[in-house]
Amino acid sequence: MGLPAGLVVQAEPADAGSAEIAEGLIGIDEVQRALNRSRASVYRYTNTDPRNLNPPFNPRKLNPEYRSDQKDPLMFHPNEVARFARDVLRIKEVTVEVLNSPSTATQQLLGSILEELRSIRLRLDHLDGRPTDLSARRDQHDQGSRPAA
Repeated sequence: MGLPAGLVVQAEPADAGSAEIAEGLIGIDEVQRALNRSRASVYRYTNTDPRNLNPPFNPRKLNPEYRSDQKDPLMFHPNEVARFARDVLRIKEVTVEVLNSPSTATQQLLGSILEELRSIRLRLDHLDGRPTDLSARRDQHDQGSRPAA
């Protein structure tokens, strides 16, 4: 089987609500597509050990990210996939691309909340010279609105 002349490893940064997939890590399926290898081959390349959940780094293997449980899926950093492709598979041109995902409703909502918080902060900053104690503020208001007797 001939090796491809170039390889592009693509990853998308995880959104704030995605706790199961950390920052731009990719799964077995994405690695399989990136390396143009069968799923079985990717598992053979992977540095795993049934007796050790997180075996030490092996430069001749594809090293997954840290897992806290045996049931956690194998996840890989795109740079590790690129290193493996370049150093072990001897693919000459390897490129890592981080794709920006389209804005989701959650991201839009978080953006509007951030803008609202900024406007509140701006208003609070303008109130610095004024009394913050409610009774002092009430006294100030009462003195300014009462006519002289």
